[in-house]
Amino acid sequence: MWRLCAGLMLGLTSMVANAELVAETLRWRQGGMAFEGYLAYDDANLERRPAVLVVPEWWGINDYSRMRAEQLAEMGYLALVVDMYGNGRSTTDAEQAAAWAKEVRGERMRERMAAAFKALQGHKLADRENVAAIGFCFGGTAVLEFAYGGAPVNGVVSFHGNLPAPRPADLERIGARILVLHGADDPFVKPQDIEAFMDGMRKAKADWQMIVYGNAVHAFSNPDADLAGLEGVAYEERAAERSWAHMQDFFAEIFGRY
Repeated sequence: MWRLCAGLMLGLTSMVANAELVAETLRWRQGGMAFEGYLAYDDANLERRPAVLVVPEWWGINDYSRMRAEQLAEMGYLALVVDMYGNGRSTTDAEQAAAWAKEVRGERMRERMAAAFKALQGHKLADRENVAAIGFCFGGTAVLEFAYGGAPVNGVVSFHGNLPAPRPADLERIGARILVLHGADDPFVKPQDIEAFMDGMRKAKADWQMIVYGNAVHAFSNPDADLAGLEGVAYEERAAERSWAHMQDFFAEIFGRY
């Protein structure tokens, strides 16, 4: 284990402000594959605390997803950035990302989420009864699919994810509370997708919320979104700040005081 010190990356970790943050590689196996997630927490105390799965954009584990995990650790959570592709693979190439993401859909997506959930629950600092999942873009879709499959988590938060509708077989399974944070001008989510999602939520009698941010497109929460050079993908500071605050309010609701 390496300690986070003075903002310099030493091995796996670095010091963030005055927080006693620790980062580790958490490993697990599923479907004959090896996975390597990025785990962050504050080791100022050894008490169990709520745990949060962080599912990255289709690029895989990168600086942005690690930063979000470290923010959650500073807030007192145990945070795991989920490796969805195996062996910690990541890329900055959109074609490669699209190919990897295409391989992880439907049941495979749910199975990989379940394996990461089990690995996080098994950590000595995890409060097994208080777990949430958040995801960005591709990851937002993943956490919704996880909820649809009956995941035993308190809640899930989708940041600018696609909005798949639950399948008929899912309608009796959904127990997790759902928060969708969506850009009003996201070109990848069509009005009919939103209507199908909401119709599914109604049929499932789910506990769900959807907050829509004006002037925001896909990937609005990521300060580096513009670097991808993709049409319809851009950072929007106000939506980024508001969505993170809305997530924190949601966590206060589903976790209460701990």
